[in-house]
Amino acid sequence: MQNPTTSTFVSDFAELPATASRGPLRIEYRRVNEAAGNAPIAVFLHEGLGSIAMWRDWPQALCDRLGMRGLVYSRPGYGFSTPRAHEVKWPVDFMTEQACDILPALLDALDIDMQERKRMWVVGHSDGGSIALLYAALHPDALAGAVAIAPHVFVEDISVESIAQTKDLYETTDLRSKLSRYHADVDSAFYGWNDIWLNPAFREWSIADELAAIKQPLLAVQGHDDNYGTMAQIDTIAEHVPHAQLVKLDACGHSPHRDAPDVLNEAIAAFVAKQR
Repeated sequence: MQNPTTSTFVSDFAELPATASRGPLRIEYRRVNEAAGNAPIAVFLHEGLGSIAMWRDWPQALCDRLGMRGLVYSRPGYGFSTPRAHEVKWPVDFMTEQACDILPALLDALDIDMQERKRMWVVGHSDGGSIALLYAALHPDALAGAVAIAPHVFVEDISVESIAQTKDLYETTDLRSKLSRYHADVDSAFYGWNDIWLNPAFREWSIADELAAIKQPLLAVQGHDDNYGTMAQIDTIAEHVPHAQLVKLDACGHSPHRDAPDVLNEAIAAFVAKQR
């Protein structure tokens, strides 16, 4: 099935069976460099308003640079995966659910076995970076390493302020129209993300204590001009994961893969090469 958002990408869909805590899900995904045979897989975990199409060609460029295959997917509620029902609110631990349930279930559905997972890298941005950290902590023997780009480890005022501003833009400008190109149900995608981040209960959210369980190689990247988080995010990672390597990028905002892709790709490639 061709993804309606662009003529470049073609999406496939995986069916995840219902569990005791959720119904069945249809997950949009795309494979990268599938002809690369037995090469390791890099799994891409998108930001809070992201999807397969919003990554554009960066997963392809990074996989080419690393000599890896790739798996890119839209989480439930995003892209052309099963939308979030409008009356459903994401729980405070929604990112943990993604790392504990959804990603492992997708890997099962795609027949990615434990031997492949042990060689797998998770590469996440923003909320996806947090999910990458949680996956690495919860499944320490089911990956080769992790890359967390502009991740959230705890909630900062700057994050909440920027997300509140984004809500104003969504409701008063053409932002909704622009995002609708990337999501089958744009309001489901936007308010699922926005509502939980602006929920007062979410101000206490933190995954700092979970980070110590990460034992595989970890690269954490942050831009100095990120308006959704400060360097305190990745500095906190370093405090809890002493073997983590940090990269702090000048003249770079919240999306290093768009603001400084060449520098980011080189940093990731150099880090991964040291682990092989």
